[in-house]
Amino acid sequence: MNDDTTSAGEFSSVWLRLWAESTDEYSIFALSPDGNVMTWNPGGERIQGYEADEIIGQRFSIFYTETDRASGVPEAELRAATASGRHVSEGWRLRKDGTTFWTNVVFTALRDGDGQLLGFGMVVHDVTDKKAAHDAVIESERSFRLLVQGVTDYAIFMLSPEGRVTSWNSGARRIKGYSEREIVGSHFSRFYTPEDIEAGVPFRALETARREGRFEAEGWRVRQDGSRFWAHVVIDAIRENGEVVGFAKVTRDVTERRRAAETLEQTQRALFQSQKMEALGNLTGGVAHDFNNVLQVLRGNLELLENRHGRDAWSAERLGKAIDAVDRGAKLASQLLAFGRQQPLAPVVINPARQLRALDDLLRRALGETIEIESVVAGGLWNVLVDPHQLENVILNLAINARDAMPDGGKLTLELANATLDDEYVSSVPDVSAGQYVMLAVTDTGTGMSQEVMGRAFDPFFSTKPEGRGTGLGLSMAYGFVKQSGGHIRLYSEIGEGTTVRIYLPRSTGTAVEAETLTMHSMKRGEETILVVEDDLQVQSTVVELLTGLGYSVLKANNAEQALAVVASGVHIDLLFTDVVMPGALRSPEMARRAIQMLPGLKVLFTSGYTQNAIVHGGRLDPGVELLSKPYSRQQLAMKVRRVLGDGDSKATRQKAAESGRESNVRVALDEEVRVLAVDDDKASLDALCELLLLLGTKAQHADSAEGALRALQGSDFDILLTDLVMPDMPGVELARRAVAIRPDLQVIFISGNSPPAWETLPFDWSALRKPYTLAQLEDALQSARNRQAKPRPGGNSSGTREASHTPDSAGEASSGEQ
Repeated sequence: MNDDTTSAGEFSSVWLRLWAESTDEYSIFALSPDGNVMTWNPGGERIQGYEADEIIGQRFSIFYTETDRASGVPEAELRAATASGRHVSEGWRLRKDGTTFWTNVVFTALRDGDGQLLGFGMVVHDVTDKKAAHDAVIESERSFRLLVQGVTDYAIFMLSPEGRVTSWNSGARRIKGYSEREIVGSHFSRFYTPEDIEAGVPFRALETARREGRFEAEGWRVRQDGSRFWAHVVIDAIRENGEVVGFAKVTRDVTERRRAAETLEQTQRALFQSQKMEALGNLTGGVAHDFNNVLQVLRGNLELLENRHGRDAWSAERLGKAIDAVDRGAKLASQLLAFGRQQPLAPVVINPARQLRALDDLLRRALGETIEIESVVAGGLWNVLVDPHQLENVILNLAINARDAMPDGGKLTLELANATLDDEYVSSVPDVSAGQYVMLAVTDTGTGMSQEVMGRAFDPFFSTKPEGRGTGLGLSMAYGFVKQSGGHIRLYSEIGEGTTVRIYLPRSTGTAVEAETLTMHSMKRGEETILVVEDDLQVQSTVVELLTGLGYSVLKANNAEQALAVVASGVHIDLLFTDVVMPGALRSPEMARRAIQMLPGLKVLFTSGYTQNAIVHGGRLDPGVELLSKPYSRQQLAMKVRRVLGDGDSKATRQKAAESGRESNVRVALDEEVRVLAVDDDKASLDALCELLLLLGTKAQHADSAEGALRALQGSDFDILLTDLVMPDMPGVELARRAVAIRPDLQVIFISGNSPPAWETLPFDWSALRKPYTLAQLEDALQSARNRQAKPRPGGNSSGTREASHTPDSAGEASSGEQ
């Protein structure tokens, strides 16, 4: 054995003796002077994963990461241990399976008595968990520091036990306005308002936190620039060994939240009021509709009675009083509809200053000499788009309310000015848009209103006036009108100080129109044909009688479906006069649209006591729509009908139409006993034809099928057969053939929406009337048939030859074929 082997053996013996009691908590092994592993212990097996025979003789750099080896870390650590005798380091090391762990490593240089380097003793301790915990603490402190500094919505800072600021974050700089250099060392009470400092609020807050561990409150605080903000404040006591060593203070600016809460509360109150008014509006609107129908029946019949029996003074007086009562009821219903935002408005662009000036004399007469009136109109006043008549009613109602609030006299101020409602204002007011408005303020010096009364002031029928002194509908009508016009209305009042009503109407950039001058018109009459569509039979009967009395030919239908059937029957109609609200799936506006498609020249006039948005949208009548609101007088009906039809000479027009189809033959008067059989499978069309025949003085027998017509012909004698061409059980031509076979002298008139038939030969006299036809054209067709019947036939027989004289492309004109 050589000397080296002996030395190694001696070293091993010494090492084993020195480390015999080594634990597996540490990896303890020896390195040769050049860094090879010489010994191995159980700790090394546990920590680094190698068995002794796997690692002894390997270079110790096997435990280092590839990065550390490339950087020369193992050799540097050996050199450091050689130079100083001991070297301690920490870092990532590798296990056999390639995983890493964080180690604490101690290198000890082992020398003999002569100082000769024998090798190195290494102690490796796995401190991964401690490393992770340490890193977590460092990261936690770093994260907390970043969090505190990064928070800008909260002012987070520390106070000394005496209340002086010791730290400051960016949120505190933003909210309070001070830099850290300016504020550290100052007493925190400087953030409080002078009145709170005088009352001792900050000092009590600190004492509460010291005693109870926490103080929390809200209140006004002061920024560096002197402005105030509403703050939510939390002060927590910080204790160490039971002693208070400081305070953590968190402040948040909650001004916007406070405003939002106040706004929400206002909005909820306003929403509740709006919902209440909406519900009341729906109720009153429905009541007004039925009420107006009742009033229409009353008014129509009273005027019919007045026309016939109102010549003596006693009857005239009582009928006049009854009609006045109906007018008062109509005004009441109109106010209910206005409150419910269901009054059909006809808005135009006006200058409200002109409107106010035009009302000056009326207001002075209405208010009396004890009320001083002052009007204040700002320069450059904008225009508005409103119904001028309804606006006049609102101003007059408000003025009368003001007069009643000043029983001993006072001053009424009417003010007009431009105004802008901003987003902040409208945020607490439902259904109001930000923008430009014209403000109308009506101010009195009267008794004023309490908050409780103001809360109910717009309710319909609510009044503080004595019994019999008012309906309680003045303010509610104003409320409904303003809302329906897209505006806003507010009340301001104090007991004993008076009341101001402010109305905001949206600005219009359109050009103002001049106010219409009301003129009296004579009773307008006419001779056109009107189709009345009304589901209330009492109203229908009254209207039909009124229109008939005005000279018109009147057809009637109980609903929209019947009305369309009458239109489709081909009868000429000049005006469709229909209620807006009727039962059934087909709505009146849609019925009118379809009727106009069938009769392009048809005029339409709607009537209603309640529109239900059928022809009113955005509070306004739809463009081109004509409406006569119930209840209406005979005079109003006459004027409106003639306005819609036009004021031309209707009689001359009818005369011309009648003459266009008239033959030169001598006419046989239709008031003789003319026997007519009308045949149509469409019941409504058949009813309409029979109505027209009645207007011409001829009562027709009717059949709704070809078979029914043939049975009628077997039992009765007829002069004229009026038949549709298309029927489900038998074509009209075939019916005519059989009918003439039964009654050879029978005259046939075919009625169809298509061009007249052009058969070469038919064994009977016939003519055709194309839909739509006028009443005059129907009369001419019947007259021609009677004339042919009275005309001597050549040769006294029926040869079957056809003589045609017709213009088949012209709707409503008759074509004929004679033998």
